[in-house]
Amino acid sequence: MQRIRVLVVDDHRIFAESLAAALAAEPDVEVAAAGSGPAAIRCLERAASDGRRFDVLLVDADLGRAVVAGIDGRVAAVPVNGPVAIGGALDGVVDGISLVAGVRSGQPSVRTVVLAERDDSRRAAAALQAGASGWVAKDCSLSRLLAVIRGVLRDETHLPPALLTGVLRELTAARKHRTESERLVESLTPREREVLRCMVAGLGRKAVAERLFLSPHTVRTHMQNVLGKLGVHSTLAAVALARRAGVGPADLERPAQERLSAGDVVERGGQLA
Repeated sequence: MQRIRVLVVDDHRIFAESLAAALAAEPDVEVAAAGSGPAAIRCLERAASDGRRFDVLLVDADLGRAVVAGIDGRVAAVPVNGPVAIGGALDGVVDGISLVAGVRSGQPSVRTVVLAERDDSRRAAAALQAGASGWVAKDCSLSRLLAVIRGVLRDETHLPPALLTGVLRELTAARKHRTESERLVESLTPREREVLRCMVAGLGRKAVAERLFLSPHTVRTHMQNVLGKLGVHSTLAAVALARRAGVGPADLERPAQERLSAGDVVERGGQLA
């Protein structure tokens, strides 16, 4: 009998351990539990190195959400919807959607199912876009959860019927948004696209100028043109739009001092510095 290896990831210890115990009662299921995103990543990496990869990851939809923002309002660790690097060092907070994206990228054979306390079509759509194979209510029956676990291993996608319409609407809107972002990026000149890729990479104006062998004044003009053509008013908004359009960062094989340090200012009050 082939056993299904399941990893439960939930920062509510009682729930995680109770669910793991219930699943472990099944003769064909082997279960482990992790209380945080970083702990889950360590489990995944250790299992992979031992040649015993997990088959299914059950992830709390609210994993880490209560502590993503620090007291001073700054993000403590991984931003929402930013994939986590499986195989790299990571400390701090990892939210559920980021973990899903990271697992999809680093260990694509692992199927992920998101466990949610409430129906939310927008977050369910985001989970599917990140690579999840299912969205299941935390108060569902054990038999239902087992059916989903076995179903995703057959490459099925599972959603509560009540969410189907809303999720389809969200996915359609996201596709339309991406298409519009791609159209705006295509309106840029080749040089402006180069500058945009540098912006996505986090380079400041001086670093962009050195990298592209341009004067800082010329780079500033290009950046202003990029913002104008994209219809945005800040570097952050331009980078977000670029990512939606699939624009990746410039390949940073230049000296480290060209990169933007944590103390550098990219914009002040929405304006280029």
